[in-house]
Parts: sequence; structure tokens; C-alpha cells
Amino acid sequence: MKQTQKIYLPVDAIIFDMDGVITHTMPDHFRAWSQVLKNIGLSVSRHDIYKREGQRGITSIQELFRENGKTLSKQTAADLLRKKEVLFKKIVRRRFVPGSRLFIQALNRERIRLGLVTGTSRDEMLRILPKNLRNCFDIIVTGNDTVSGKPHPAPYRRVLKKLRIPPDQTVVIENAPLGIRSAKAAGCRCLALSTSLPKQYLGEADHIFDSFQTLRRRINFIPRECRPGKDGPR
Repeated sequence: MKQTQKIYLPVDAIIFDMDGVITHTMPDHFRAWSQVLKNIGLSVSRHDIYKREGQRGITSIQELFRENGKTLSKQTAADLLRKKEVLFKKIVRRRFVPGSRLFIQALNRERIRLGLVTGTSRDEMLRILPKNLRNCFDIIVTGNDTVSGKPHPAPYRRVLKKLRIPPDQTVVIENAPLGIRSAKAAGCRCLALSTSLPKQYLGEADHIFDSFQTLRRRINFIPRECRPGKDGPR
């Protein structure tokens, strides 16, 4: 059997999306969206929600209504988003994408700088992501921190600015088309995981993997420099 060639990527930083990459929360997001929209007569599929992962919630509502030939006011959109967020907080469970925690902790030990970019609110991120995992990240940008969400490059540009690292020295790990576009528009290389959507939706990424286990076998990250720790250089 032909052995798969190893990919070597020199990096200064690796930036992660959260939902569907680290946390297995996309089913909970779908359940919340589905119930809230069903109450007003709008039916959505899992694909309708998953392909919008990373997008600002208000934008998702507006697009879903347009696609179904419906209109709504800004106030109605805001009310629906609030109801979805309230329901999500009630039903969400702390679950993780297999291999995500071990992968992040291994990179942290290797002194590779880490960032997190999520469209989820800061409050929800704090509830879902345990402190020991949050502490692995040098910079965390949430949906509260930028005006423009994915696919706009603003979320990833914000992390790059705070890390003071050029985009071409950074790798992003994503799981959805809008996140991939955001990362690429910011100038980063992007690795995609087919943890939420099939590979045909992730074609804009530089490489696609079906799991963290496969990614770890195929990719060898080469740190360009060590990251300073709390007590000085490590």
C-alpha cells in the first residue's frame, strides 16, 4: 500500500474555530434554531444551519427568511435571535470533537502560539470551554469582539493583530465554508475538518481531514519560535 506523504508546515501560530472543531455543539445549535424557527412556521434543515456556522446570528436569520421568500423586521430578527440563544443555553451539553483537547494540549506543550476565533458569544464560550482548555490559548476572539462575522476576515485579522504574527505564518483549523473563507481572506492557510459537513463543502481549504487523528498523522507543524510563558521564555 502506498504510504501517504507527510505535510510539513512551518508556523508561528495556529488558530482554531470552536463549534464543530473543538466542541461538539453544532447539534445543539441546530436543535435551538430548528425549534425557534418552527414556532413561527419556518422549517430548516441541519445543512441550512451547519453551512452558516461562524456567521453572526442576526445575518443567519435574515438569510434564512430571504431564502424562504419571507421578510421580517430588525426587531423580529433580534427577538428570534434572543430566543434561540436562551434555548441554546438550556439545552447545550459540554461535549468535544474526538481528539480536539489532546491536540490542543500537545501544541501548547510544543510552545506553538494558539488563538481561538468563534462566532459564539463570550458568555457562552466561557460556559462551554473549560478553564484548563481556555488557558491554552494566547488570544480568544468571540462574537462580541467584532462587528463583522465570518466570512468577513475581521475575526481572524483581530487575532493576528493581537498575536503580532503575519498571516502567512499562521494556520487556521476550521469546519465550515464561511470560516474557511474568513481565514483565507485574512491571508492564512486553512486546514478543514469534515466534522460537520461533507468534504465537498470544504473545498476552499488548503487541506481537508476527516478527524484530528488523521490530521495529526498527516501534518507536522514546525514552530518558528518559542512562545514566552508567564514566568519568562519557555
